[in-house]
Amino acid sequence: MEFKYDVIVIGAGHAGCEAATAAARLGSKTCLITMDMNKIAQMSCNPAIGGIAKGQIVREIDALGGEMGLITDRTAIQFRMLNRSKGPAMWSPRAQCDRNKYIWEWREVLDSTDNLDIWQDSVKDLIIKDGQVIGVNTLWEATFYAKSIIITAGTFLNGLMHVGKTQLPGGRMAEPASYYLTESINSYGIRFDRMKTGTPVRIDSRSVHFEDMEPQEGDDDFHKFSFMDTGKRHLDALPCWTCYTTPESHETLRKGLVDSPLYNGQIKSIGPRYCPSVETKIVNFPTKEKHQLFLEPEGVITNEMYLNGFSSSLPMDIQLKALRQIPAFRDVHVYRPGYAIEYDFFDPTQLTHTLESKVIKNLFFAGQVNGTTGYEEAAGQGLIAGINAHINCHGGKEFILGRDEAYIGVLIDDLVTKGVDEPYRMFTSRAEYRILLRMDDADMRLTPKAWDLGLASRERYNLYSSKKEQIDRILEFANNYSVKPAYINEALEKLGTTSLKHGCKLIEVLTRPQITFENIQDSIPAFKEELDKIKGRREEIIEAAEILVKYSGYIEREKLIAEKTKRLENIKIRGKFDYSQIHSLSFEAREKLQKIDPENIAQASRIPGVSPSDINVLLVLVRK
Repeated sequence: MEFKYDVIVIGAGHAGCEAATAAARLGSKTCLITMDMNKIAQMSCNPAIGGIAKGQIVREIDALGGEMGLITDRTAIQFRMLNRSKGPAMWSPRAQCDRNKYIWEWREVLDSTDNLDIWQDSVKDLIIKDGQVIGVNTLWEATFYAKSIIITAGTFLNGLMHVGKTQLPGGRMAEPASYYLTESINSYGIRFDRMKTGTPVRIDSRSVHFEDMEPQEGDDDFHKFSFMDTGKRHLDALPCWTCYTTPESHETLRKGLVDSPLYNGQIKSIGPRYCPSVETKIVNFPTKEKHQLFLEPEGVITNEMYLNGFSSSLPMDIQLKALRQIPAFRDVHVYRPGYAIEYDFFDPTQLTHTLESKVIKNLFFAGQVNGTTGYEEAAGQGLIAGINAHINCHGGKEFILGRDEAYIGVLIDDLVTKGVDEPYRMFTSRAEYRILLRMDDADMRLTPKAWDLGLASRERYNLYSSKKEQIDRILEFANNYSVKPAYINEALEKLGTTSLKHGCKLIEVLTRPQITFENIQDSIPAFKEELDKIKGRREEIIEAAEILVKYSGYIEREKLIAEKTKRLENIKIRGKFDYSQIHSLSFEAREKLQKIDPENIAQASRIPGVSPSDINVLLVLVRK
């Protein structure tokens, strides 16, 4: 049986779902192929969205017209803004979600998206003609032809799970692995390797002694993920809980290391540094007597809970014994043990910034198959791949986000420029322009781009326009309104800041750290009157305007630095040089530049091993 589409997406995880909806909404006839239609957008690990830097990615996905933020808001059972003690560039939203409701919300979105079909099957090989992918064959002997194909197979490619010495094939617990596809892709010259990740034990809440734990409540304010008007939170809020491992549990874990796949040579692939297993923690920090654990609910009507911080692939009896040496879990019952999983990924330096393969035309990769970890990183890649796959079918300018435009831009540039030597996870420290990439202004940065693409709805664009107009009006008022000492000094003194000796513009007062829009407005009736004109989303708009006031100097400085870098991005060099023959470059630079074939001088400068003197050589050659 044969089918024809514009875009085919292989895998219905977080990357695949965003890719398929984006391509379909832009007008491409799209088919999403998945092994299990009941596990669409499954949260394989913790049912949580966001976190440090990851939350910014979700806000960007939403600003671009993606679905992750909207579905998270509809299924959240706890919301928190992390890093509030730091500056706004570091603020990161995070939500605990109801795992099952999240899946079915995504299923509803997919089922109601025009131009989008779903097919339940497993892809076994690609159909290649003249260096271009033109289709795929499935295990059920169906053939799908398409102009663009996106691979978002997650951890399923030759997936192998480990619990102690026991090894079972699978992409997730109780779900089969995907075979043959890696070998098909590799046969056309695309390099692959193996990675490892892990997930903790799942606990029955009825067996937990919560009196021995500390509750961790969520926030109850206006913050959320989507910039759309999603109203109040839909589900009842639930607390998370914290406790600590004990020296006794450490000793049990230590004795079990001989049977740990991580330490007995059973697992040879690359694992994450930033989300280590509990056995890795006790090996790397042998003098530490306790490690914090977070017990997090999986939904509003389930007893299943997720023990964050206790990722492990040790034998089941060792995991259970160590858990029962922690007071809160002394009588614990578990649903299933923690396990490690190994899977195939493809070297992302073989991709362009559109996420299209440099080796096989019309073939795109997104998500964990590119060596990343995390739902958010996967979804961000999926959205960009879906947009560019559509453009690849119908024409238009490729869609690429710069490092100064989005965390998604940083993520993709890091992958295609530097590659990965461990599962890639986004952090704020990876973004050199993080003051420009705040979570509060993702809509200001990206919604106009989504509107130009045709991905943002009229409602979304109108909300963006209204917010921008109101922020601009507040800033214009603050820059032009004069404040007299006689009217404001008493209020300034009460707020613990120096009184005025002469009049000044309101903007100068608002930049003081002790002053906020809310605590000064009653002392300046005209300013209060201006704030009262805000139509809807008052807190969101005031927060965004206040950040622009207080951090304007830092924001302008980063913009200037970004503009200087962009000049180098305008110097295109892909395909212009045979780097192996440029002997004035260092040997390492020749090797790296030949492998990556960077798009421009700016990208070349970010390749590890390419020095400033190598860049100067390239600039001289470009001028010639």
